[in-house]
Amino acid sequence: MRIGIVQTFKTLWEVERTERLKMLFLSAAFFAIISSYTIIKELKDSVFINIVGSLRHVAYAKLFMIVGLVPLVLLYGKLVDTVRRYQLLAYFAWTYAFLGIFCSITVWIGGLGGDTPVAPYSLYWFFGWFYYIYIESFSPFVVSVFWAFLNSVSTPESAKQNYGLIISVSKLGGMMSAGLAWFLLAQNDHGVYGLRWSDTNIHALLMVISSCLLLLVPFIINLMMKKVPGKYLHGYEAAYQFEKQQSKSGKEESGILGGLLMLLKFPYAFGIFCSIFFYEILSAVLSYMRLGVAQDASCGISGVSCFLFKIVFYTHLIGFLISLLGTRLIMSYLGERLSLLVMPLAMGVLLLYLMLSSSPNALIAAFVALRSIYYAFNQPVTEALYIPTVKDMKFKSKSWIDTFGKKLARGAGSSFNIIVSSVTGSVTTGVHGIFFGCIVVLWSAVSIMLGKRYHRAVTRGEVIGAESDDAEIAKN
Repeated sequence: MRIGIVQTFKTLWEVERTERLKMLFLSAAFFAIISSYTIIKELKDSVFINIVGSLRHVAYAKLFMIVGLVPLVLLYGKLVDTVRRYQLLAYFAWTYAFLGIFCSITVWIGGLGGDTPVAPYSLYWFFGWFYYIYIESFSPFVVSVFWAFLNSVSTPESAKQNYGLIISVSKLGGMMSAGLAWFLLAQNDHGVYGLRWSDTNIHALLMVISSCLLLLVPFIINLMMKKVPGKYLHGYEAAYQFEKQQSKSGKEESGILGGLLMLLKFPYAFGIFCSIFFYEILSAVLSYMRLGVAQDASCGISGVSCFLFKIVFYTHLIGFLISLLGTRLIMSYLGERLSLLVMPLAMGVLLLYLMLSSSPNALIAAFVALRSIYYAFNQPVTEALYIPTVKDMKFKSKSWIDTFGKKLARGAGSSFNIIVSSVTGSVTTGVHGIFFGCIVVLWSAVSIMLGKRYHRAVTRGEVIGAESDDAEIAKN
């Protein structure tokens, strides 16, 4: 382990000084984003269940999110055409930070953990749904916008060198915020050191901490834009030259539906959609099962939240070790094509273990391993697929993939959970096994095709998503 850490930081210092400075700014911004998101993501289900109703409502909420974010995606498509890339990230960070403060104040006033359930269709009941939408939209409009910006200023070579370390720094942020939340909830539950707040106050405090962390992002990005020369922010040169040519010819704007049309037109974009869809549908099934374990093992909303933060802390810890010691080495050794196959194959092994064990501990272990491998290794590999693409695919198509695609997958996973909940006994294990097996096979096939197309584009200097004539102009 020591050799791996030394090699990682030795490689960092071998990078050109300005490139290293850019990477450090981006790492700091992602640290703040993941620190913020880790807190509110784990509060989402416990707060929503407490305000709106039972665990059953979570499945229906995921189904609603399939179409609930479409208006925001259309607005986002317009913003991509009107503001600069770094401004887009800064604007969304500001917006979600202030929305988080609003939610914390509302929860503090409305309360949590009371004996009297919230009346259906009351104002506070509707706030519970708003809170769920706010957190569900955080990933596609903050986390994904960061990745889109990062991909637009990175080359395939820098992705192999730096993405693993950027993920490592973000995992430290996730560990920090998850550990802090876990500590506060655990100490509050036992009344140690004189700390004994209500469920309402402790959850509101965590929401404020999340918002304050997110407020750091615009300052970090603006400072980076001042300190890093523009020539280091071009990213993939062929795509930069193509976009420059498009701007000169007045073809830069594609409208609010440009990303959706590109997703339907180009098999490459649809392949990324499928890859993310397969992960999210499996994650939704396991996450629902995890919530059942959390409710059985805990008492009250603070107990459930504490249990969930404990799980996510270990997820970030394992993810940190993977990203620090393995992500860069594996990506460099295997290349993009074979690296894309690591996740579906690892998923198959984990799900086989889960089917053979069928215990709560096995479920938690499989869930932690799944999330750790995905975010520490597979996410940077999948995100690197956007590097040789046009701006519309990087930003607009990605927004449709990360909203509609993820929500559709989670909705499908929730539908599967609703159907399987009516089945009992050994039949449940058989249904899960067939479902998981089909997903893993399809995912592997898509990964092979994506890897081939990416490799061809990078080796030939192609721009995926560009019309052939325009691409030739950009290359010349």
